[in-house]
Amino acid sequence: MSQTDLQLLNRELSWLEFNQRVLDQARHPEVPLLERLKFLAITGSNLDEFFMVRVGGLQLQENERVGPSDPSGPSPTQQLEAIHRRVVSMVESQYRCLSEDLEPALQREGMERVRLEGISTRQLEAIERIFQEEIFPVLSPMAIEPENPFPLLQNLGLYLVVRLEDGTLDPPHRFAMIPLGKSTPRFITLPSDSKYSYVLLEDLVGHCVDRFFPGMTVLEWSVCRITRNLDISLRDDGAADLMSGMEQVLLQRRVADSIRLEISQQASEVTTHFLAQSLGLGQREVFRIPGPIDLSSMLSLTETDGFPSLRDPAWLPQPSPNIDPAEKMFDNISRQDLLLCHPYESYEPVVRLIEEASLDPDVLAIKQILYRTGRRSAIVAALKRAAERGKYVTVIVELKARFDEARNIEWAKELEQAGVQVIYGVRGLKTHAKVCIVVRREPHGIQRYVHFGTGNYNESTARLYSDISYLTCRDEWGADASSFFNAITGFSQPQSYRQIDAAPIGLRKKLIALIDGETSRRKQGQRAHITAKLNALVDPEMIAALYRASKAGVNVRLNVRGVCCLRPGVAGLSENIQVVSIVDRFLEHARILHFHHGGDDLAFISSADWMPRNLDRRVELLVPIEDAPCRRKLLSILDAYFRDNQNSWLLQADGSYRRKAPQDEQSPVRSQRWLYEMAVGAVEQMEHDQRTLFQPHIGSRAKRLEG
Repeated sequence: MSQTDLQLLNRELSWLEFNQRVLDQARHPEVPLLERLKFLAITGSNLDEFFMVRVGGLQLQENERVGPSDPSGPSPTQQLEAIHRRVVSMVESQYRCLSEDLEPALQREGMERVRLEGISTRQLEAIERIFQEEIFPVLSPMAIEPENPFPLLQNLGLYLVVRLEDGTLDPPHRFAMIPLGKSTPRFITLPSDSKYSYVLLEDLVGHCVDRFFPGMTVLEWSVCRITRNLDISLRDDGAADLMSGMEQVLLQRRVADSIRLEISQQASEVTTHFLAQSLGLGQREVFRIPGPIDLSSMLSLTETDGFPSLRDPAWLPQPSPNIDPAEKMFDNISRQDLLLCHPYESYEPVVRLIEEASLDPDVLAIKQILYRTGRRSAIVAALKRAAERGKYVTVIVELKARFDEARNIEWAKELEQAGVQVIYGVRGLKTHAKVCIVVRREPHGIQRYVHFGTGNYNESTARLYSDISYLTCRDEWGADASSFFNAITGFSQPQSYRQIDAAPIGLRKKLIALIDGETSRRKQGQRAHITAKLNALVDPEMIAALYRASKAGVNVRLNVRGVCCLRPGVAGLSENIQVVSIVDRFLEHARILHFHHGGDDLAFISSADWMPRNLDRRVELLVPIEDAPCRRKLLSILDAYFRDNQNSWLLQADGSYRRKAPQDEQSPVRSQRWLYEMAVGAVEQMEHDQRTLFQPHIGSRAKRLEG
């Protein structure tokens, strides 16, 4: 094993291990059944994106004969071969989980997938009616003529491929494709004695497929789906019009090369070979699927009514006890800094700040970065309203946010039409920071109210992702936020900041200095420790700094949700580093950092993961939390993740993960439940304090005397 192999894990295989941890939640018997189905659907969606981006990029490198491109050593071809082996194993596990575990258990609970071989007469009559009235008029087959180009198949679209008998040809068959489209539901309800019975659209169409080809004999039908290489990015250093350039990228993705073919396991070799050859795919790119293709579509099944006991109990976002709903957000923030932990604490105060700002006559300006936002965004509506009321509104819309480009282009156009000044980020970089500045005229002068976050301004994902919001009107934070914003919008050189740090200039240097500071203190015999919560740890320079800290004796605790290329527990290198990963009902998304710093306890939130793209090719923020109550709260949140022994996984030196379990007499700790209970407890304590507060009743005579 080379020194490089010893020190770094492969990024792509590390990501696949993350998806395995999600799959393990789908297999966990203590997770409610529909939640397990949801986790299974997420693994399918994750794999789709992995192929479109990561595998697509590797195939481009392989075609261009690029040498070893991963810091861990292997070439693109070696990585693709390893990925294929791991994905084949993972797909087998996915479908065993579905067919041997989830579907039988769901059927016992009254949710049944109907197979056509065991269909009842009543259900058969329903299928005939649904096909004739709702499906046959919509779908259209595409004949594949040998002399014509192969039809353009939609990325991730579901198709029936039909082999037909034709004695006039040699060989005596021909093919046709039936696009199943998106307008017809994938899961079609059938009458049944069960609570809910459904048939898959492809099974229903396959049962009636001969109706599309009168006078011909159907030899076989199968289901297939292709994945295209969407690792296409804009060369915005040469793009005169960024929006037009991004629209061109979206068009290019529709016709990008195919990189994966999924086809039903029962498909014949004749059909499989025909499709693979027509699409220009080799054996490594063909995956035979032993069940319904596109597991991500099963997410809609988890929303079926009538099965409340098969879902997690509702955890409603709690109001912050530090926020008075009767007061304006400006008054709440003026009284004290606010730190919120979503989704356990409501995201509503962030939305309310922007909505109130849009209507407040004393608000002069709103400045905000939008990276990803919701389909029906109250925040976007408030920004448009503010501009229409004459306020100075500037919004940076990141058009290059992967897979949200089309939506962001639409938002940008709508905002511009409302009078908002829209900036499309920085040339050559993605703007990934999360910040909103409200400038208000007050009796003492101009006051800036600032929101810094680890998550996007998206009200929907704020209920699904675990993130941190920090709201303050501290002068230095407001001045830094304005300088940061102006540097992005005004082509100016970034200035030195008093509190915050930003990528791509300064953030990497700051982080290395913080890590090396702990290393130096430990070498001097002082206490030293580093705790970090990240989504990904890939950057070799950051990993090297952590290895130096470990070798000096610094205690390093890392909570890395997904990809982690650092090898913990290697003697003489990383024996003082522990890496855990939490997979639970909410997606862990917050970035939180803590450095002991000689007892000063430096705490930060950030938009950046420790990856080259975040530190070198994106506009990111690192924000210190110096307010004492907010810092104590943030550190207690961070510590909870390392006490988790229910949904926590320990990274091993070989890249595998082991589920953490309570040791000896330890009590079970589930970090997400603990955070939710802390939020509920804080509200209950506030209500209790309000009930026990003695308020004397002043009689009418006392009131007259007061007057």
